[in-house]
Amino acid sequence: MEIIRLESTDNPYFETVYDWNYHWWGERDGISPEEVRVTLAHSLNTRRLPQTFVAVADECAVGMYQLSMIDDLYSRPDLYPWLIDVYVDPAYRGKGVCAAMLATVPQNAKAAGLRELYLYTVHIGLYEPFGWTFQGEIRTFRPDSPIERLYHLDLT
Repeated sequence: MEIIRLESTDNPYFETVYDWNYHWWGERDGISPEEVRVTLAHSLNTRRLPQTFVAVADECAVGMYQLSMIDDLYSRPDLYPWLIDVYVDPAYRGKGVCAAMLATVPQNAKAAGLRELYLYTVHIGLYEPFGWTFQGEIRTFRPDSPIERLYHLDLT
């Protein structure tokens, strides 16, 4: 398995990552397919945030994550930068894809000049083995998941 930075809409994995994002949060939040596509296209950076990383196995995109200055946790605009959109294709879950991706987060975040990261999730025990510290529960104000868990990763 390889973790690559997505740098072009011409990349053969772009459409898969776009599809995941649209069906995962675009539809849920009432975001048009075009807006999701444009948002993803603007994450194809090598020198600044946001940046998108893709796990590749069997010549297919099997997972992704992004480093970003913003996220949809509007109740905490004081927290940034973020690890967002950590996703593994259902067919590859339980096969070490998430662990492989999370192992590359510190290196990729440091390369982007970051000293810390935040994330929020419903998962318990997934991020702690990779150095993430649980900060407490946080209100998301989303009807589908009103309370989630806030984590911090110190990169210094």
